[in-house]
Amino acid sequence: MTNEFVLEALTREFPDSVVSHSEPYGMLTVEIQKDDIKKVIHYLKDSSLEINFLTDVCGIHYPEFPDKEIGVIYHLQNMVANFRIRLKIFMPRENIEVDSLTDLYAGANWMERETYDFFGIKFKGHPDLRPILNMEDLGYHPMLKEYRLEDGTRTDKDDAMFGR
Repeated sequence: MTNEFVLEALTREFPDSVVSHSEPYGMLTVEIQKDDIKKVIHYLKDSSLEINFLTDVCGIHYPEFPDKEIGVIYHLQNMVANFRIRLKIFMPRENIEVDSLTDLYAGANWMERETYDFFGIKFKGHPDLRPILNMEDLGYHPMLKEYRLEDGTRTDKDDAMFGR
């Protein structure tokens, strides 16, 4: 199985769903329309491609791109053919909700909970969407780039020593 073969199958089955594609470090990476991600992953799993292992689900935050501010990245694998694929979806901050994959992959349960916990991305249809690592009353999602990296009130360091 090759990147070209899988990409051709995806573009044939879902011509309007594929936004873009690339191959960083040799791994096929495909950006998919947000509303189509579940049916694309269902196709990858149940078709002859047999991409039947969900390796990871994670979020990403690009505050400099308002239309694509929040993203979800799915890493999937066909373990027999040792083929890996990365799928990405993006959405604006006002609508950070995507379909859950827990009915396709049982392992998606904790991965989606972690992504919700750190990025605030809601997974529609998830059986138990609540924080998994942070405190329930934390009040914010720590991986969103909303805060300064350093505390401006610190007096115990000299930025000149760090080339700033």
